[in-house]
Amino acid sequence: MDQRRLFLAVAISLVILLGFRFILPPPKQAAPANAPVATQTATAPKPNDTLGVTTQDAGQAPIPTPANTPRLKIAGTRVEGSLSLVGARLDDLILRDYRETLAKDSPNVRVLEPQGDPQPYYVDFGWTGVGVKLPDRATQWATTATELTPEKPATLTWDNGQGQIFEITLSIDHDFMFTVQQRVRNGGASPVTVQPYQRIRRDYTPPVGGYYILHEGMVGVVDGKLQETKYAAAKTDGEKNTNGVAFTSQTTGGWAGITDKYWLAALIPPNASPSTVVYAHTTPTIEGKQTDGYQVGYAQPPITIAAAGDAMSATGVFAGAKEVNLLDRYETSLKITDFWKAVDFGWFSYITRPFFYGIDWLYQQTGNFGIAILIFTLGLKLAFLPLANKSYRSMSKMKLLAPKMTQLREQYKDDPAKLQPAMLGLYKSEKVNPASGCLPMLIQIPVFFSLYKVIFVTIEMRQAPFFGWIRDLSAIDPTNVFNLFGLIPFDPAAALPLLHLGAWPLIMGCTMFFQQRMNPPPPDPMQARLFQFMPIIFTFMLARFPAGLVIYWSWNNLLTIGQQWLIMRSTRLTRPSLARV
Repeated sequence: MDQRRLFLAVAISLVILLGFRFILPPPKQAAPANAPVATQTATAPKPNDTLGVTTQDAGQAPIPTPANTPRLKIAGTRVEGSLSLVGARLDDLILRDYRETLAKDSPNVRVLEPQGDPQPYYVDFGWTGVGVKLPDRATQWATTATELTPEKPATLTWDNGQGQIFEITLSIDHDFMFTVQQRVRNGGASPVTVQPYQRIRRDYTPPVGGYYILHEGMVGVVDGKLQETKYAAAKTDGEKNTNGVAFTSQTTGGWAGITDKYWLAALIPPNASPSTVVYAHTTPTIEGKQTDGYQVGYAQPPITIAAAGDAMSATGVFAGAKEVNLLDRYETSLKITDFWKAVDFGWFSYITRPFFYGIDWLYQQTGNFGIAILIFTLGLKLAFLPLANKSYRSMSKMKLLAPKMTQLREQYKDDPAKLQPAMLGLYKSEKVNPASGCLPMLIQIPVFFSLYKVIFVTIEMRQAPFFGWIRDLSAIDPTNVFNLFGLIPFDPAAALPLLHLGAWPLIMGCTMFFQQRMNPPPPDPMQARLFQFMPIIFTFMLARFPAGLVIYWSWNNLLTIGQQWLIMRSTRLTRPSLARV
């Protein structure tokens, strides 16, 4: 019995621990309330400061962004927006396929915003060098193109008046990938040395969910290793250095950027040459005051360009939704190292990724992610059928042994030392393993966790409907028993989050209760009382989980009930001696 209690304690502890970690995330990083308009200084990166990551903007007079800034229109298949011709900033990008909410009038998701907007978030390109006049943030670029489309690239040009012409040629595919070619043509009489760089800047601190299982912040694959830095860590580490650098490394290939739960802005440097990658905390000037900003950038090695010569460096820029299959395709076609890691599949990716691919394939066949989850759960049940059958048969035998167990307790109630050997002897003679009943719960924990990750972090599950009132499998059940499922016009959960209990969590609790009734009660009275409360505890706990996970748990319970009923029925038919005890 000690082994049984150990298994039960481990299983219950893991489930409760995971539940509290998911439901009670750490304190959120607060974004500045009523974020003011952002303005930046026009200084170019200093020599040997290849990514411009220092706080050199601080204390200098800001340059307001004019409302009539000339722009190059972007008309992609899945994105639309514009590029600022002042500073050559990719700073206005909207996703055509995604909306903020399920409301019909909901605006489309915006992944990049220009300076002058409440949440400046943009990509810019430039060069550093000594002895040559360089473009900076105030440079106005010329272009003959009216718009950038998948069929028509656009080239920006700027003549420094000293013999050098700088060019930025942009193209976009039919999804979310830009290709940026930075070229310098040297028409001077002597060689010049320049160093191209690219950077993503986020000049505010975004609100984050704060979940332990989800990374939001700076992310990338550097020298084949995943490098993640949260905003708070970037600020802490950056403030230790005078130039604001939180992380830097030499790397070849890979990628790096800034990630949200579903959206990503990332740079893909040239695969063939080494680059320097930097994560940094910046201090942009907002209405005359310094605030927190964040930057991820790359710098390529210096290039010496002979007189009458030219040099070019090409970089990829991804700005869009973290669609798993699309990231996989880019990883293969563009040879981007581990680009799939932009989706936070976590430490157990060897489980969560196959789970996603299985559910996604079933979705392609059925057209409904909820149905796909139900079929996938059935498949898992069939895969674990031999092990589960063995476990449930053992539990069924335990239930049939209950009268004999009661008889032994009465017989040895005054001699506990003899009770334990007598019970072990009964288990041995009837070929019953009391610990095997814990195996289904132990198996269900990693399955539960992996499925939770898939539903929570993949954009494919975002706003995916099921049936009836479930319009988003990644969100909690919107109904609430405490306002009679909407009949009473108030939201009790607004006052106390615990007072949110939807219809699907209630269904799950009922299925768990009936499943529990089919199992033999634990011999320990304390354990028995705890088990009686487990359906109630789980009902309230899962009420704050994504509806897709609750539907999975309910369906899994129903399958388990049917499986146990069949096994118990066959056990009674084959073991009549126990049934008559």
